[in-house]
Amino acid sequence: MNEGPLMPMATAVWLVENTSLTFKQISEFCKLHEVEIQGIADGEVAKGIVGYNPIIAGQLTREEIELSSKDQDRPLSMRENKVEIRNNEEKKTKKYIPLSKRQDKPDSALWLIKQHSILKDSQIAKLVGITKNSVTAIRNKSYWNFNNLNAKDPVAMGLFNQKDLIDAIEKSERRLKREKKEREKSK
Repeated sequence: MNEGPLMPMATAVWLVENTSLTFKQISEFCKLHEVEIQGIADGEVAKGIVGYNPIIAGQLTREEIELSSKDQDRPLSMRENKVEIRNNEEKKTKKYIPLSKRQDKPDSALWLIKQHSILKDSQIAKLVGITKNSVTAIRNKSYWNFNNLNAKDPVAMGLFNQKDLIDAIEKSERRLKREKKEREKSK
């Protein structure tokens, strides 16, 4: 199935103004009637429409236009888009946290601070889903509701899974090893 260009009328305007293609070639490419292309050339149709360059848009190549300009019987062919589609499984989507569990986020941050002190505040914030400033306040015991916090395991509560926690801990361990090596080198 050969689909036409993205903006057929604007593309036709550009092709009429910038190429020596026949009206038939332009009409077949743009999926418009030949009379409409004639009207564009005469200035009766598509008044005020700005031409849309199909070369910049990636729908045609200059070579394709030149080949069809030399042979009036040769139709223009749409350039195939070679777009790589990424797998959606690779991309993480934020999971909805019910209102009843949102109050447990600071509790989970406190648990992570106590159990895994090597994690950076930014890592904890990303895992739990709260701001880095909140995590820093909890760590410094200056959080507005600190006295009412109860450390709770976020994995058990379903805020994130065990794999995410293990990945974050391993990342922190690698960071600490790297920092230790850099300190040793500077001595």
